[in-house]
Amino acid sequence: MSKILAIDLGKNNSAVCIFDRSSLKCKYKTLRTRKQVMHDLFVEFADQIEIVLFETGSQMGWVADILWALDIAFKVANTNHAAWKWKNNPNKSDRKDAQRLAMMYHTGFFPMVHVPIREVRQKRSLINYRDDVVKRITKIKNSIRAILGREDIHLPSGKKGWTIKALKSIRAMSIPVKEIDDMEQIWKGQLHSELNQLDNTTEELTAVEFKLNALGESDERVKLLRTIPGVGPRLSEAVVAIIDDPHRFKNGRHVSSYVGMVPRRWQSGQVDITGRISKCGNKLLRTLLVEVSWLGLREPWMREIYNKIKRGDKKRSKVAIVALARKLLVICWAMLKNGTTFDVDYAKIFAKC
Repeated sequence: MSKILAIDLGKNNSAVCIFDRSSLKCKYKTLRTRKQVMHDLFVEFADQIEIVLFETGSQMGWVADILWALDIAFKVANTNHAAWKWKNNPNKSDRKDAQRLAMMYHTGFFPMVHVPIREVRQKRSLINYRDDVVKRITKIKNSIRAILGREDIHLPSGKKGWTIKALKSIRAMSIPVKEIDDMEQIWKGQLHSELNQLDNTTEELTAVEFKLNALGESDERVKLLRTIPGVGPRLSEAVVAIIDDPHRFKNGRHVSSYVGMVPRRWQSGQVDITGRISKCGNKLLRTLLVEVSWLGLREPWMREIYNKIKRGDKKRSKVAIVALARKLLVICWAMLKNGTTFDVDYAKIFAKC
């Protein structure tokens, strides 16, 4: 078996490159991106190929599931890696991309991504969906504020504008659109529609969080991370789902790099510049880590780390909080890897990583 099957997955059609490692020659196919078609392709070449290669994308999960079921080796390319940024490539096509996958693997340089099992992917999807629902609620609230603002009606800032009492007064101003006869009252119809959307979306958020809470109660790893003072269900479930297998990371810096919480670096000759964090990893997890770090400053051990990095300089507040968030991530990773509950002394050891 000296052949590589490299696939450039597309939404409807996929380009397939069958690369012969002994002759360095390629054969190409174009197939529909459908489960049965891909299954038949893998079965056809199962005895001839040593590995299947493809890129990350929305189809990645079910393609991996088929290959696992057929017991065929595969690797998924990390297209966010700098090696894949061919900005000056004058000849780009799906077939060329598939060939590039094969050639990079053949030459021994193939940046990869971890592919979680379907259960973990589904949980990640639900966590991301909850975040989308929260953003939707925020958008609706902003729309309501805008409608009222155009009528010179102003809500209290922050959460005070959305208390039961505040919502009651807003509802009193709304009228269903179909009941409005006076054009001067159109804004009340818009307000009524937005309030309905707010109610429905809030109800959906409650249902999603109920399900996530139930999943967390049955997951020992989530319960383990919740032993950290100040860490709640949302961060715990996100860390568990996104890290998945903690043993795949070599050290604290490795897991920090995976989430995009290590500084960028530019070094050339006498120039050596360390910049802001790379932000190459999961944005939702970074956001949750920073939010929990701000709230966690009431905890003595977190406040101690924060003050040490801040060094009394107000300008370093954001730098210190991001550093604290990174250290919190490393502590979570170490607890998952070692199966240990939270301990202040234990946390301080890994906070130095």
